[in-house]
This record gives sequence, structure tokens and C-alpha cells, in this order.
Amino acid sequence: MGSTTIFETPDDAVAGIEDGSTILVGGFGLAGMPFDLIDALIRQGADDLTIVANNAGNGEVGLAALLDAGRVRKVICSFPRQSDSYVFDRLYLAGEVELEVVPQGNLAERMRAAGAGIGAFFCPTGVGTSLAEGKETRTIDGREYVLEYPIAGDYALISAQTSDRMGNLVYRKTARNFGPVMATAATTTIVEVSDVVPTGDLDPESVITPSIYVDRVVAVEARRYTVQGAR
Repeated sequence: MGSTTIFETPDDAVAGIEDGSTILVGGFGLAGMPFDLIDALIRQGADDLTIVANNAGNGEVGLAALLDAGRVRKVICSFPRQSDSYVFDRLYLAGEVELEVVPQGNLAERMRAAGAGIGAFFCPTGVGTSLAEGKETRTIDGREYVLEYPIAGDYALISAQTSDRMGNLVYRKTARNFGPVMATAATTTIVEVSDVVPTGDLDPESVITPSIYVDRVVAVEARRYTVQGAR
């Protein structure tokens, strides 16, 4: 994390992402997904990636396109299967991609812990299920908890509505989702936005992610997808 650089193209913004990187990818389904950065990452060619996201792709766009390109070794997510997750389904059933399921609240908190410098935390979610197998448990005030460790990323790819030239971010409604917590948990945060405005134009009370957590910004044309059903 350091000073923010404004890039001209998504391809420039993702340059240098290495094979084997762990990448936190924003979005709740298609809402807030950084489509242009993902497409640029496909063109860039980084391979053997671990992707941390809420779900494992929709239709054939965004994360699903990255999976279909064969660039992903492992997915860490909350909702790997849904009606339009046929790309992930095919790859997983063929043994071509690994999966780690993390309850949604745990996923957010594990990334928040990484950003906050918290070494680990106890949480009741998952106790008594296969998700707790092999993990330390502890009884606190009569309730059982499981020990969870932070999830940090080498990179975060997220989407926001607006950035100023310092990298302060404002989000659009539910497109905000995992973006703020992912920005804090990554070594390098790369953001696509609809607009870059002069520093000082944003209302400080509206800034959700301060520039200290943002490294690279690129302005792109807004893209919204609707995916129809399963194949």
C-alpha cells in the first residue's frame, strides 16, 4: 500500500501480476464485479491463481471467464454453486480447480482481520460441521467457537463508482459489497471506476475507502450484465 497511480487502461493497471498470486475479487454475483480488470487479467496471462470472492462466477463473464481461461488453481468463496455457475461446476467436477468454502460472514471477517492486523479470531459459525474439521475450538462462556485465520491477498481487484486523483473511493449502492474490506486486506489494490475527479471534489463524508488503501486506479466505461439461467 502506498501512493495511488492513475492508469490509462485496465491492461496497464494489472501489469506485473505474478503467476501463483492470491487475488481478492470484489462483487456480489455481478453487482460490483470489476469486469474490465478481470478481462485485462485474462489478457495479461497470470496463471495458477487463487481467487477469493463471494461466489465462483456467473454465466461466461467476469470470474467465470477467468475460470474458463484455465488461469485459476483454487477458489475460496461462500457460494460456489448456483443456477448459472456452469463454468465452475464443469471445472470442479473434472478436478481442474480446488475449492475452499467459507461462510459469508467468516469470509468478510477473515479479510477484515487481515487488514486490521488481527492474528486470528474465534467465531461460532461452522462449529460442529465439516467446515470446522481440523481447526482449533474453544468453549467461551459456555458456547463453542472455532479459530479462524485471516485471508490476505497479494492483489485486490475491485470496482467503485468514483475516485479522486489521490485514490479516495466512493461506491454505488450495493456494488460496494466486499470492496472496502478487500482493499484493506491486499498488498496491492487495483480499482476500476466510472469517473476520476480532481482531489477535493469528493465529499469527505462520502468516502468509504481512503486513498491509503488504494494503489492503482483506472477509469472504465460502466458495464452491467444480466445472465440468463443455467446451461
